[in-house]
Amino acid sequence: MIFAHVAITCKDPIAVERFYTKYFGFQRARVIDLGEGNQIVFIKLGDMYLELFGGAEDRTGDAPANDGYPNVGWRHIAFKVDSVDDKLAEMGGDAKITQGPMDFDAFIPGWRTVWVADPEGNIVEITQGYTDQDNPPALD
Repeated sequence: MIFAHVAITCKDPIAVERFYTKYFGFQRARVIDLGEGNQIVFIKLGDMYLELFGGAEDRTGDAPANDGYPNVGWRHIAFKVDSVDDKLAEMGGDAKITQGPMDFDAFIPGWRTVWVADPEGNIVEITQGYTDQDNPPALD
């Protein structure tokens, strides 16, 4: 089994597609024409896909802040980079920082993270230096 995709409903799917292609290396993989100017766009990075849907309704409830929604559900999407600071410099004014950058050296030396909002306000974590634990406790 492999991970398939994350679906995002967007007020402006083109702006969202540009953000993920420009800053995270995604490329169009498929466009499905639903008629009447509606479409679903799959963008791909390696074996990971984002499925972008157009949506006419506004977000219900408050927009996510800091590192994502505080309520139960998906919190944010994350990308591992070589350097958080270099990625922020590359993004310039398009990096709408919601929290950080923060260092987590107390947990993992060199672990550094920042959270930004994509054009729809979805939270994207940009992280460097994360490593797995050698022997994590077993799930009981």
